[in-house]
Order: sequence, then C-alpha cells, then structure tokens
Amino acid sequence: MPEAAWTIAAEPHDSPDAAALWRAYYTEVSDRWYQRYEGRDTDADELEREIAADPGDHLTPPEGRLLVGRYRGEPAGMAGVWLADAGTAELTRVYVRADLRGTGGAARLVAAAEDAARELGAELIRLDTRTDLVEARALYARLGYEETEAFNDALYAEHWFSKDLRKPER
Repeated sequence: MPEAAWTIAAEPHDSPDAAALWRAYYTEVSDRWYQRYEGRDTDADELEREIAADPGDHLTPPEGRLLVGRYRGEPAGMAGVWLADAGTAELTRVYVRADLRGTGGAARLVAAAEDAARELGAELIRLDTRTDLVEARALYARLGYEETEAFNDALYAEHWFSKDLRKPER
C-alpha cells in the first residue's frame, strides 16, 4: 500500500525542504494561472517576488503549523494550517509533487492538518482555492469539505470550502 510509505511531521516553514516544496507549489499554481489568463509561464522576477511576499510566517507555532510529507524519506508534499480567529483554522499550501500524486499523500496531509487545527483549538477549518485547480476541489469534496460562501476577498480565491472538525469522520 503506497500510503504506508508516507510520513508527515511539523517542520519550520523556512527549512530547506519546506522552502523547496513552497517554491515547487507556487511555481505550479502560478504557471497554471498565467497560462490560463495570459498564455505564458510565470516570469522569473514575478516568481521570486511572489514567493518572497508570502514567506509562511503565519505557519509558525503557536498559532500555525507547516506539515511536510515525506515519501520513502524524500520531501514530497506539504500542508499548512493556521488560526484565522478563535475556533477557525485555515488550510493552505496543500501540495504533493506531481510524480507522487495518486499515492495517498494529499489525503494524509489534509488529515494531519485537520489534527493540527484541532490541537490549535479550531472547531472549523476552511480554505479558498481557484476554479482551475480542479484536482484540489475534488480532493476537498471527497474529504468532506463543503463549498461555502466567500469568507475573504483574496485575489485568486474563486471557491471557498469549510469542514466542521467536531463531526466524527464517516
């Protein structure tokens, strides 16, 4: 079973492995955005500017966590969670390397993020995503997230999801 090859642990958001995963994630979602709207990949200067603009400080204890997933010991994915307000956590940076998608890592990373959110005191977890990230939207729906009204006005947000962390899993 491929899932047995995954391990997940909290790691500093600026560790070399976390930084490399953030770069890979941001490169992929940014390229998809620019290809969709401008027919091009992200410019190198744009990429550096945007990565630097969101270093992940909010994913630091005591109010946040960055979880790094390793597949057979190699950095393979991540998920971040942070307290947006009392009782509400936000899920962010859910990513699995393309060559390891389909191995169960994404569901394990989200479950670990939900556990971390509960440890932070959250009863609700929410996220925003884009229309073109169809794989992400399908994952969240499969994991019990429900599409909800907008809870922010983030530039790239087009869909919003939430999940009650007090409900027992089915």
